[in-house]
Amino acid sequence: MSKVAQHLHKIGAVSSLSGVPVPTLRVWETRYGAFRPSKSGGSHRLYNDEDVLRASLLRRLTSNGHAISTVANLGVDALSGLLNQHRHSEGRQVPAEHSSRSVGVAVIGLALSARFQSSALLRGIEGVNFQVTDSLVDLDSALEQPWQGSPDVLLVRVNSLHMAAHAVLRRVIDQYAIPHVIVLYSYGQERVVEAMKMAGMIVRREPITDRELAELINSVLLIDPRQANDLARPGVMIPPRKYSDQTLLQVAGISTNVLCECPRHVAELIGQLANFEQYSQECLNNSQEDAHLHAQLSAISGTARALFERALEMVADHEGIDLVQP
Repeated sequence: MSKVAQHLHKIGAVSSLSGVPVPTLRVWETRYGAFRPSKSGGSHRLYNDEDVLRASLLRRLTSNGHAISTVANLGVDALSGLLNQHRHSEGRQVPAEHSSRSVGVAVIGLALSARFQSSALLRGIEGVNFQVTDSLVDLDSALEQPWQGSPDVLLVRVNSLHMAAHAVLRRVIDQYAIPHVIVLYSYGQERVVEAMKMAGMIVRREPITDRELAELINSVLLIDPRQANDLARPGVMIPPRKYSDQTLLQVAGISTNVLCECPRHVAELIGQLANFEQYSQECLNNSQEDAHLHAQLSAISGTARALFERALEMVADHEGIDLVQP
């Protein structure tokens, strides 16, 4: 595990980094025991990097409807796991105009921006119209200065990954509703890396080649767009998952006028494809040796899952099935 030192922060700094107001932090600490800060010589409360990350995760979970009393005492890993469940069950809707435009990419880290001029990287993503919408120096500037728009993909290059960096990155992702995040780092705390992976990010330790970076980017693009009709066009991102396991189970159990069992089978296939898509993404995070294979598997399964979600909507429209999330 990396031996990165823990930074200590006063409550105002924790508020700035996590986006949680100071009064709310005090309530979460005194009433619910969410934090256990140390005391300075002047009796100031001092919070470590993990407290900053906890505050950021708790803010996101409470905004998603979790009561603070039910999550305040969970560990960072458990909080990240809950956020990942939300990501897969409450994937945001992709606007219809999304399919007709280029793929927007925001880049944090000037060295990473320069790599977009590499011939090896450009060959690896050939046929996709990427537009670098924003190029930012570091995470702090990404949080402080306004962006040109909301990108489809965020590429991040940092030297050190620690709890505070994760908290700032989470704020950036939330602020611009970024669906796909790829993080490259040199040194990092193992717990932070695992928490980011559990939150749905692709996280890889440098060095990686331009070809490998291209494969990571391709893993979030729809496969074979010319054969997918109007759902997939060149450069379209794989949309987030639309329907939760609970919704799919309800559809599978509904009696319909269709004599065959297509509604049930389609719902079951979506669940299986979504699970394999997540598994392939985890393999992509964990294995550099088989990165090309897992990037392809992730993209293929994500494309298939999106197509079957379209098929489910066709069945639901024919049968009058309500697909509204519970």
